[in-house]
Amino acid sequence: MAGARRLFGTDGIRGKANTDPMTAEMALRLGQAAGVWFTRGEHRHRVLIGKDTRLSGYMLEPALTAGFIGAGMDVTLLGPLPTPAIAMLTRSLRADLGVMISASHNPFEDNGIKLFGPDGFKLSELEIEALMQGEILSRLAASASLGRASRLTDAAGRYIEGAKSTFPRGLRLDGLKIVLDCAHGAAYQVAPKALWELGATVIPLGVSPDGTNINAGCGSTEPALLRAEVLRQGADLGIALDGDADRLIMADEQGQLVDGDQILALIARSWRDAGRLRGDGIVATVMSNLGLERFLGDLGLALHRTRVGDRYVVERMRAGGNNVGGEQSGHMILSDFATTGDGLVAALQILAVIVQGDRPASEVCRAFTPLPQRLKNVRFEGISPLVQPGVRAAIHAAEKSFGQNGRLLIRESGTEPLVRVMAEGEDLLLVERVVDELCGLIAEAGRASSVPGAA
Repeated sequence: MAGARRLFGTDGIRGKANTDPMTAEMALRLGQAAGVWFTRGEHRHRVLIGKDTRLSGYMLEPALTAGFIGAGMDVTLLGPLPTPAIAMLTRSLRADLGVMISASHNPFEDNGIKLFGPDGFKLSELEIEALMQGEILSRLAASASLGRASRLTDAAGRYIEGAKSTFPRGLRLDGLKIVLDCAHGAAYQVAPKALWELGATVIPLGVSPDGTNINAGCGSTEPALLRAEVLRQGADLGIALDGDADRLIMADEQGQLVDGDQILALIARSWRDAGRLRGDGIVATVMSNLGLERFLGDLGLALHRTRVGDRYVVERMRAGGNNVGGEQSGHMILSDFATTGDGLVAALQILAVIVQGDRPASEVCRAFTPLPQRLKNVRFEGISPLVQPGVRAAIHAAEKSFGQNGRLLIRESGTEPLVRVMAEGEDLLLVERVVDELCGLIAEAGRASSVPGAA
């Protein structure tokens, strides 16, 4: 095991497969520690384990299984399924714990492990990590109390029916031609079936996983393939999921992208009109466009911003009683239906709006005009340049230059030595100038160079 450094980030453990910390040894110890921590009471304890389509899942799944069995937990293997399916099944099957093996939108070389409690919400893993760092062998199960492993053969069907139940009763997708890019990931079987069973003509992309092609040139992080196929097929709409299907990006019939901010706007307005929107608005992160905030304001709704990360969005939703939240990148948390992001369920809500409005996606999916937004990353060495007085003064001056007509966001990456500089405003030239000047100053202060990138 690694030393006392922190293993868990904002979305579980993640890293390059078969390299510390993402090793079979770590997975075994995680299974032991989580099994010990969640074994409470006299009933037979059970953990569900799902995964995406990465080659390294074959290494991590049996290691986790061995750890849980050694802790006295029964293991139910679900096979490749979306992250939201694991959360849903953990709750509906009254399991003590759910585990998803996935690195989401990362390339196949990476993998990750995230944990869900019996309520289906992602866990805070501090106690489990402390157990992993300590002596645990004496706390494992006796020989006669070891767990057993089995496979749930109807897991995919259960999730498909759960997703379909979120679509308004009486509506159908008959007559709609939909391009669906599953990123060669966890939803490659369930998502096409769900849309087809609701009546759509489905043109599948990214449904031939080989263990190494997940997210490669496809999916929500690389939507060029989706856009081109929508135009080539003359489709009504395109939907792109990421590797574990907890987020989506869409394309209208003209091949124009519909990002998470537009999806949030459409769902917020639709749910408000239907009287089902809870709280005084919705929750999004600091990255969401100012145009979304103004759109919601015109509807009498608030936009509550959080740090980047769906974990923080969920926390704010639960604290404020909101049932709609998400990220510009495409994570959509609709707590009436799911406890975590669910790309398929979010897509069904947009499809319902399109069907009910009987208008093309290009008209329905443009709720607001986004303000020009620019983002660049600046790599630095040593101490963060943001502590330097000259940099702080320049940031303050740049903020004042926008007034009420724009917004500036400067933040450090939580995983690498980068400063992310984002600006948006009504004046595109001002936005570009502010970002370029600040990046140059920060790069000079940090003895590094700026590189374009995304949050």
